[in-house]
Formats: sequence, C-alpha cells, structure tokens
Amino acid sequence: MLLQDVLYKTKIQSVHGNTGIDVSEVCIDSRKVRPGAAFVAVKGTVVDGHQFIDIAVQNGAAAIVCEELPATQHENVTYVQVLNSAAAAGIMAHNFYGNPSGKLNLVGVTGTNGKTTIATVLFKLFTSLGYQCGLMSTVQNRVGDKILDATHTTPDAVSLNALLAQMVDQGCDYVFMEVSSHAIHQHRIEGLQFAAGIFSNITHDHLDYHKDFNEYIRVKKMFFDGLPKGAFAITNIDDKRGMVMVQNTVANVKTYSLRSASDFKGKVLENGMMGLHMLVDDQEVYFKLIGEFNAYNLLAVYGAAICLGQNKQDVLQHLSNLSGAEGRFDYMISPKQKVIAIVDYAHTPDALLNVLATIKKLKKGFEQVITVVGCGGNRDKTKRPVMAEVATSHSDKVVFTSDNPRNENPVEIIKDMEAGVPAAARRKCISIADRREAIKTAINLANAEDIILVAGKGHENYQEINGVKNHFDDKEVVKEFFELLDK
Repeated sequence: MLLQDVLYKTKIQSVHGNTGIDVSEVCIDSRKVRPGAAFVAVKGTVVDGHQFIDIAVQNGAAAIVCEELPATQHENVTYVQVLNSAAAAGIMAHNFYGNPSGKLNLVGVTGTNGKTTIATVLFKLFTSLGYQCGLMSTVQNRVGDKILDATHTTPDAVSLNALLAQMVDQGCDYVFMEVSSHAIHQHRIEGLQFAAGIFSNITHDHLDYHKDFNEYIRVKKMFFDGLPKGAFAITNIDDKRGMVMVQNTVANVKTYSLRSASDFKGKVLENGMMGLHMLVDDQEVYFKLIGEFNAYNLLAVYGAAICLGQNKQDVLQHLSNLSGAEGRFDYMISPKQKVIAIVDYAHTPDALLNVLATIKKLKKGFEQVITVVGCGGNRDKTKRPVMAEVATSHSDKVVFTSDNPRNENPVEIIKDMEAGVPAAARRKCISIADRREAIKTAINLANAEDIILVAGKGHENYQEINGVKNHFDDKEVVKEFFELLDK
C-alpha cells in the first residue's frame, strides 16, 4: 500500500522523502520491523519509540513516522513528522487494514465496572440470535468460535485493526469490545468507527495512571465525544455521571436504569442464587445472572440490542438463557458442608461493595461472610485502604492477602490496606501474604452454609510476582480445599 494512502487523515507537520513508496506493514515495535515497513515512533508511558528509530531503519523500515525528527536521517528512508504519533498509529493502522471497523457493527463498552460482562453477554446474545460475532475483552478475544488469549483490555492500535480485519475476513457482523481508559488516552481506538458506545458506571480506579478522578472522567467522556452522528450512545442514567458522559456527543443518546425514568427501564423483583427475576420494560423475565449490578449489565445489553434493531421478545428470550463472563460471580458449593465460595474479579472498591451487597441479599440470615481480598502491586495505592474498609464493613471475617504483587512487596501492600481498617473491626481481620494459604484459611474458618468471597482475580489463572506469571487459579484452589473439607 502506498505510504501516502496509509497516512490519509493523519496530522502531518513535515515530510522528508517520498510518500509515493509502497509500505509492507505498519509497526510500533522496532523488533517486529521487516523490510518495507512503516515504523511509527510512539511515546509510551514507559518507553519512547523515538529511541528505536535507528534499530527500525537497520531492520529495513522504509518510512519513519515520528513527532521529533532524528538528527541523522538515512537515504532511501522517508521521514514523516506528525503532531501526535500515537494518534497517527491508530489512523494509519485503520487505513492499512482497509477500514475494518467501517465494515462491521462495532460496539464499544466503557466504564469502571461491568465492561467484561456487558461485552461478553452481547457476544453470546448476538451469536445465539444467529450472527457471526467478534469479542475483545479482558478475559478473551474471540472470532466466532475461535478463542484468542487477551493480554490487554484493549489491544494496541495495530493489533486492534489487524484483529478487526481478521473478523471482517471471517464474516463477522458484530464486534463487541471493551474500551479501557488507557486505550482512549493512548489513542489506541483512534480512527475506529463505532456503531454504538455503552457507559456502565464510573468509580475509583486507575488513579495511578490518570492522577485524579476528574481526569479519569474526562478521558472516559472522550470516547462518547468521538462517536459519529449515526451511532448510539447508551448510558446508565442512575450513575450520577451517566449524563455527563454523553452531554457533548452527536450520537443518538439512549438511557437505561433501575431507579430513574429511562428509555430501557428495569426493576428487580427477586434476587437469589438461582438468578434474577426482573421487570424489563414491564415484561417479567428470569435471568441466570445474579445481583443488582448484573441487572444493570443486562439492561445495557438489552438496550444495545434494541438500538441495533433486534426484536424485543427475541432478545429477552435469548438473554434469559445466557450466563455471564468467566470469573464474574462464579460460585461453587462444597457437597457436604454446603459452604458457598464465590470467585469474582472485583478489584475496585465499588465492585467489591456491589458483590458484598449482593451476597448480603442472598443470605438467609445466619451465615458468616468471609472475604479473601488483596490489591495489585504497581497500581493505584489510594484504593488499598478503601478496599480494606469496604471488606471489613460488609464481612464477618476478612483475610487480607496477595493479589498480583508484580514488583512490590505483598506485605507492604497489605500494610497499605490495613490502614483503612476501623479500630473496632481489626479483630475480624487476618493477614496472610500467601494467597493459597489465605484461601485455605478462609475455608477452614467456615462453618456449614457460610459464604466465602475470593475477590480480585476472577478469570485470571496466574499470579504475577516480580515480572513472572506463575500459574494460580482461585477456582482450582477453592475446589482442592473443598474436597479436603468434605473428607
């Protein structure tokens, strides 16, 4: 493809060389550059791609796209200076792969909690309705029946467009993707054409990256500001920032709620371990998903499906048979003691509160709630004491433990959490850095029919320690100790 066509709609500052040359691919990783490639030097949060321009040239790059021109320029290489190389990478990938998002109904889901469940249930719903679909989520990427491992909530711009092009080639009609705040801020979704955007909610998270809550809100809002006129912006009006998200969008705004007047209105009639009994637009429906937070997720899915032209009765019928995403309120019951263990990805204060509030509503009245919870290393430290305060306020016993400590000392992370425990609640807390031992201890503390929540990792089958991902699956560990408990 001609470089000038790949550069279409990028904000070019200057050109040094010939843009009429052919380029074989678009790369943002100098190690992956092959002869004829266009290398885009992106300034990342840790590494600046400008430092690797010479390596890209040595590997055969035909063109260099950058914000700052290098002092030494090589012959037979075209140098293009752009205003923002991260944004340019998104647009260039979009052009190079033939505008794949424009050939699909692409639905983006953003918010602090619920993204994975909404995107996954939409994928399952539209697949069950007979469509070929794609999914990009924290848990997995899917192209129809083919499952691909997901390494980021939202892939980099080049990988993202390559995956979308693969979905086009496989005949996908709809693609549902999580859109993280990092992806918005880093221009990974630049150039994509969305048919709809969904807002779930916004709470305390990622302040290690965004620095303050107002900046986090502003970045999320950018996604809706960028939706085209023909798209739908579907927002949770019960969230106090639900309408803030869509106040400047040119998309067609639709709302959903449990408590306010809205376009897609729901009401929880009954919430139990067998699922939700709800009114959805005045029609009674039973769902397999559990908890009020999932009532919101189901309404978001329902609203999006209706906006995308699906029949109401078909949507509700199929939705009633679907399960949620892996690692979201997954529960197991020990055969003899009937101890319930719930494994959930809840890793923010609000998500943890939602799960514990749901558990409280499921209790018959006498069971203990025992929570196992930690916080990730090298991430937002301000939420650690808040997570601990939520856990201790809504549990009978709490075991603080390691999550993904990454390059931090798990004992120090736990100390940060303990700072949030009220003095009167300290007696109910135990700190055990080893996550396996923490889960074992929680199970040993349980009496018949007690409820154990193992929070924070959900679907993850690894624990990241000092840069190494070691196999660790909360559900496997729970199952192992449940078998010992019932012997």
